[in-house]
Amino acid sequence: MVWASIMINDRTRLHVVANGIMTGQRYIDEVLLPHVRLFRGAVGDKFVFMDDNATCHRTLAVQDCP
Repeated sequence: MVWASIMINDRTRLHVVANGIMTGQRYIDEVLLPHVRLFRGAVGDKFVFMDDNATCHRTLAVQDCP
């Protein structure tokens, strides 16, 4: 499994999810906090985050993630 982010004129590096399944907590630890939070801070109020509605994206931990 892999994860990446795209935006106008930029993108993140491809993140390879190895050794196991993607859980909500792993999604937070490996994707949201190190990657998404940085872009959100840089973009500001116009930031829109979209995902594919995978089960790990819908956990309560992910919903409550700052």
